[in-house]
Amino acid sequence: MSGARRTLGFSWPALVALAALAAPRVALHDLGVVPEGTIVAALLAVGPPLCWVAAVLWRRPPRPFLTLVVVGALYGVFLAAGHQVFWDSSLGMDAPGLAGLAPKAREALLRGAAVMSSLVTGTVVGVVAGAVALLLSRVLPAQADHSR
Repeated sequence: MSGARRTLGFSWPALVALAALAAPRVALHDLGVVPEGTIVAALLAVGPPLCWVAAVLWRRPPRPFLTLVVVGALYGVFLAAGHQVFWDSSLGMDAPGLAGLAPKAREALLRGAAVMSSLVTGTVVGVVAGAVALLLSRVLPAQADHSR
């Protein structure tokens, strides 16, 4: 049994797959396919973390909070990568306050800030989902056999 499965209740590929559930939102949002404030946007934002919580309640890992913090951090990596891939079509270089910087320096600063913001955002989503999962795992009884 791997360390991840023993500690987090899931293999690394499963953890990455859970995080990847939230990846389509990045592309659809950055490309403007799904406008903010719509039901679809809300489902894309809330649906994946709800799936994470459901997976944790089903598997009952020894550390549900930590499990979802890890999934959230992995989601942050997907978020950061997606923002970099769709940079020109969504975020771009519009930063009037940095107009005095050389274009390459401005781009490096903005891209670095976007990566850091994405990592923090993903991790915070994992923290919130983990807190919900921890609370629900203490309130809801575990089923007798999940056939792990």
